[in-house]
Amino acid sequence: MKPYRRKTSTYGFKPATGLLQTRIKKASETRGFAETRLLTHWAEIVGEAIAGVAHPVDVSYGRGGMGATLSVLCTGAQAPMIEMQKDQIRDKVNACYGYRAISRVRITQTAPSGFVNGQIAFGGGNPVPKAPEKDPETLQAADDVARDVENDDLRQAIAALAANVLAKRDA
Repeated sequence: MKPYRRKTSTYGFKPATGLLQTRIKKASETRGFAETRLLTHWAEIVGEAIAGVAHPVDVSYGRGGMGATLSVLCTGAQAPMIEMQKDQIRDKVNACYGYRAISRVRITQTAPSGFVNGQIAFGGGNPVPKAPEKDPETLQAADDVARDVENDDLRQAIAALAANVLAKRDA
């Protein structure tokens, strides 16, 4: 008797992940990543806070073959924070591998826009909140306060100060 074969509903199409999996694996292996999950699920492995300011660059293996070094790219301002969390990063990455594959984590600092070509854009950190826009009446009242000052720079500074004071008073 012939085994029952279930019909698929894909109509001959294959999932894109299946088509790209071998190419992704080949590209990641050239940079030392035996486990592609480390690249594709970085935020889940190390957490959103670290993933927003640091990205894995490569895994290099020493001559002795005892443990590998994971290089992590981050901005210079975030490097001390990442440096203090190297042990946690190593433990989380080793949990992803399933064994103690990584023995060292090396921090590499770069500019906020990443490499020269801008390949990495760091999204984490604490973005500076935008100041709320002041209404035109407050700005006009601030200009009236500084109207009699002769020096342009001083007049603009006093107007800005008055606008901030008036905006806080109205809020």
